Formats: sequence, structure tokens, C-alpha cells
Amino acid sequence: MRIKLYSGFILLLLCSTAAKAQHGLNSIYSAYGIGDLESRDYSRNFGLGSTGIGRRHTGYLNELNPASYSALPTQNFMFDVSLKAQSINYSGSGISQSSGDVNFKRLAIGFKAAKFWGIGAGITPFSTVDYKLNNQQFVIGTGAPVTATTTGTGGINRAYISNGFQLSKNFSVGVSTAFLFGPLNTSEYVGSDSLQTQHNQYGFKPNFTLGAQYAGKISKDWQLGLGATYRFQTKMKLQEKLNIVDENGTTLYSKDQDPSSFTLPVEYGAGIVLTNGTITWVADYKHQLWNTLNEKGATYAYQDGQRYSTGIEYTLKRQYFNQTYEGTVLQAGFSYNQTPLVVSSTQIKDVSGTLGVSLPSKNGQLRYYIGLEAGQRGQTGTALVKETYVNAVFNFSLRDIWFFKRLAQ
Repeated sequence: MRIKLYSGFILLLLCSTAAKAQHGLNSIYSAYGIGDLESRDYSRNFGLGSTGIGRRHTGYLNELNPASYSALPTQNFMFDVSLKAQSINYSGSGISQSSGDVNFKRLAIGFKAAKFWGIGAGITPFSTVDYKLNNQQFVIGTGAPVTATTTGTGGINRAYISNGFQLSKNFSVGVSTAFLFGPLNTSEYVGSDSLQTQHNQYGFKPNFTLGAQYAGKISKDWQLGLGATYRFQTKMKLQEKLNIVDENGTTLYSKDQDPSSFTLPVEYGAGIVLTNGTITWVADYKHQLWNTLNEKGATYAYQDGQRYSTGIEYTLKRQYFNQTYEGTVLQAGFSYNQTPLVVSSTQIKDVSGTLGVSLPSKNGQLRYYIGLEAGQRGQTGTALVKETYVNAVFNFSLRDIWFFKRLAQ
């Protein structure tokens, strides 16, 4: 049975990698900086508005706060895979179209290294670049305009190793060591010209996040959880290469350009949790200090970003071999994200509502999770596009027992 489970997860991972290549989205907001910055969490926090900085839970991997890994159960190995399907409608000045996409969003493992020490590791997208722009240009010596096309692809990935340490009965701390890396590619051609001008950038830089959590009873049945995180500022160096490519993909000219940089700012967050084991309420706040960072473009700039989110969860209990376990979990959440991107003097906002359900397998080793999100980002106006979207997240989590010693017959 265990071999079948592992084989199924490997097959799912291969399918998700293939799905990642099926690009269908075209977001103008990914054309700025290092692309669309990921603000969602694709674990079981998704249905709670991606909220969980203050939450400690033994049943899933919570990367929103590395201190949470100290709560992982001993002798357990946990494995997570997440996919996201998205349908989106674009509207604006002369724009009305729809598209969809399926992408890999999370691969993670976690285990307890010692009684006081939990470890998590994984990879997830940090930003995404996916856009295509057409505009009219005039060629010197002619009076007729031609269409210039610019296409952007790529994005930054986040691979991480996180450690959580329990310092006392109520207090835990943690640190997440992340490696940010990936390509940011732009391709341009004018009219029917078969030559493409490619600006291919690649960035790599470590990044660190600290976390702390407090958990304690406030009454016989209710427990309070508090959490805080601090992500350090990171200046990414972007290596760039200029390529001139013909219609057959042959490189006619190539030159290394002077490197540029992009500064990822300090981010701090705080969260609160109230739970009695059946009903759980969570709320988070995050703030990013963008105001004085990065060069401003002609039509865009960066400003401090803020994100508010909250959610409620209801857990049904189940009996298995005379013991009580977590059964079906139902969730609802809301988030309001004032993103750091400012286009045409308008700060881009993202508002959404979420639902989630987590279902256990018969023996409890495997959990299936489905999260739904509906929302809107941006607005109509000069150089602006309103995006109305529906996201569906599919998460599969496997829990296995390590170092289990059977009694002699």
C-alpha cells in the first residue's frame, strides 16, 4: 500500500511539472519589477484567506511561520504537493477577454528531528512573469505604423529549509533559509521582422525569515495563539544577456550586459488564533516596506504594501480504533491585499474570498484538500486592467510513520 501511495505522488508531481508549461495567462501587472509577487499560501491555510502566522498545528506544514514546525508530531514524515487551476477575465479600455491555466504551486516535506526541533523544506513560486504587449510604433522614413510585440516569461522560485525550535511549553521560534532564483526573460520584435531581441536575466540570492509563536490556554476549552514574522531585506543581483535570434531560433548575436539589481524589502507580519479544537478563528496582518526601494519607471512605482486576512475553520471529529482524530475540515476566509505596485498613480488592490475543505483517507495517512477563491485585482483606467478571477487549489498531503519498531511475536 505504501509503495502505491509514493508512486501516486511521484506521478502527480510529474503531471504538475507538465502542467506548468501550459501558459494561458497574460497579466500586465507581471511586466513590472521581478513580476507578480506571490501573496498566497498553497497549504491548508489557503481556504482561510492564506492566514496562519499564529497557528501551530500537528496536521500540516505551515510555512507562513517557521516557528510552527516545532509542533510537528514525533516519528512522522509529511509530504505535500499542491496544484492551482485559474480562470481569469480581463476588462479595460478596449479589452475584454478570458484565459485559464494550471500550474504547480508547492512541493514540501517536514519531519521532527528532535523532541524540540522540527524541520520543513520545499519549493514554491515567489514571483511570476507572463505577459504579451502590443503597441504601435512609427518607423523612420515611413508614415505607416507597425505593431511592436513584447513578451515576458519566467519568474523567481523560492526553495527553502525551515527550522522550528520549542523553547518552552508555550513559546517557539524559527528561521527559514530561502534561496530565490530564476529567469526573467523579455522578447521583442517589430512588425513582420523575423529577428527577435531577447533580454534574458537571471537572479539568485539567499533570503532569511525569522518567526516566533506563543500558544497557551485562556480557559478550560479555548486556546490562544500569537505569532510574528520578520523577513530581512535582500538585494538581488540580476545577470543579463542580450541575444539577437532569427526565426529558426539561431542566435546571431550575444553579449553579456552590465548586471542590474532589485531590492526585496523588509516584511513583517503578525497573527492571532483562537481555537477550542472544533472551531478555529485566525487573522493575519503583513506590511512590506517598499517606499524608498528600487528605481521608478515612467508609468509605475513601488509603495508600502499591506495585506489583511482572516478565516474560520470547523473541524469534524472521527473515531479510529477507539481514538479521536481530525476528520473533515471546512473553511471560509477573506483577504484584502494593497499590493506595492503603483501604476498610473493608482496602487493595485487585490480583494478575494475563499472556501476550503480537507478530507482524510480511511486510515488517516492521506489527506485531500480543495480550496476555492474568487476575487478581483486592479481596476479599469489608463494603463490599468481589471482582473476578475476564480482559483482552485488541489493539495495532497501524506503522513507516514518513521522508526516504528514492531513488537516481537
